[in-house]
Amino acid sequence: MKAVLDTLVGRAVLIVLGGIVAVQLSSQWIYETALTSEAAVANQERLADRIVTIYHSVARVAPEVRDATAHDLSGGAVEAHWGARPRATGTLVGEWANMRALLVERLSDVGADGVLIGPDQSELHLAMISVRLLDQSWVSIGILAPHYHPPRSWQAILTTTLVGLAILSMAILMIRWLARPLEHVAHVARTFHLAEVGNIVVAEKGPREIRSLAASFNEMQARIQKQVKARTQALAAVSHDLRTPLARLRLRIEDLSDPALRAAVELDLDEMERMIEATLSYLRGDRSGEAVQAVELVALVGTIADDATDMGQQVSVSTPASLVVHGRRLALKRALTNLVQNAVKYGGGAEVELLSQPDHAAIAIRDRGPGIPAEKIVDLFEPFVRLDESRNSVTGGVGLGLTIAQDIVLAHGGKLILRNRDGGGLEAIVELPTAPASRNTS
Repeated sequence: MKAVLDTLVGRAVLIVLGGIVAVQLSSQWIYETALTSEAAVANQERLADRIVTIYHSVARVAPEVRDATAHDLSGGAVEAHWGARPRATGTLVGEWANMRALLVERLSDVGADGVLIGPDQSELHLAMISVRLLDQSWVSIGILAPHYHPPRSWQAILTTTLVGLAILSMAILMIRWLARPLEHVAHVARTFHLAEVGNIVVAEKGPREIRSLAASFNEMQARIQKQVKARTQALAAVSHDLRTPLARLRLRIEDLSDPALRAAVELDLDEMERMIEATLSYLRGDRSGEAVQAVELVALVGTIADDATDMGQQVSVSTPASLVVHGRRLALKRALTNLVQNAVKYGGGAEVELLSQPDHAAIAIRDRGPGIPAEKIVDLFEPFVRLDESRNSVTGGVGLGLTIAQDIVLAHGGKLILRNRDGGGLEAIVELPTAPASRNTS
């Protein structure tokens, strides 16, 4: 339920459904109130006619049989009596004011003071109506059930329910029609990193607001592409300008007579080149122009493990028969290689396991090294941050391996998790979506 209400369609449907229920309840209340009011008026008319009939019938017979006649005319909600004194107290009850007016109108020869309506003195009836005869005796009619409650109209309820369902269905279709362009813009934004250059334009169609959003997105991605292109050109120039003096230095140190000094300078130059290459690689990012394709992770991880084994490193692999994701193969290889090399460097070896989950592939890279303090795990994803504060490339590297790996994984719609293992060591888990990214830009 929470997931449904978290969507635009779900919330809009809830609002529409609430409005329909409110309208249905209010309309049903108005209908039943009006029906009850009309039924009450009709009931008063019939009751007034019956009281007039009883009055005339009792008035026409001899006094000794009047009470018996009144009893004979009783029945249902009416209980009639005859006597020398009225049974009604004469205190007018508000809801019976119309009844008194009707009786005064129909019995014009009695007069207004000859009609009394009030509670029964014996409190056996809901109301008592006393009408004075010409000989000053009284006919008293007790009312047992003056109100008529009409049965609930289930047909009206069914009709309004069907109308409400029809409105709700139309509302759902309309909201989904309006939300579909928004979903497409969100999808293109999520898969922007996987789109080919010139193939990421969102169709500017739909309502004006949606067209404006699509146009803004297209303008944004055009500016991003322009900036990426400019940065790539600048990086290429920087790379060339930095490597040229380094190459000249390598030639010049050949003239050094001291072998120890020459070896030290060569080591410094090697470290400078590694740092420059790592920094430029990080700044270059994952937008290298490599095409998105189906990547067999089993083969990719196997290649990484074989390369490590050839260098004398301990890397074990556990994989299913096949596990395919969609992305850039070289970029993924680079990210996983960084994680494997971290495990080898700090744990002496790496255990790699591939797991197939319902909607993603998981690559777990484990070691038995010293682990990482829990409070510093988040900091390690920042550029140039290392646990080893020294700038010794042998012990600490440049501090970009995890940053580059995380950027690549995030660019593929996945996530990278670092956590300490029970018993010591570190576990890096890469989760990558297995569903291919849609290339539809219409």
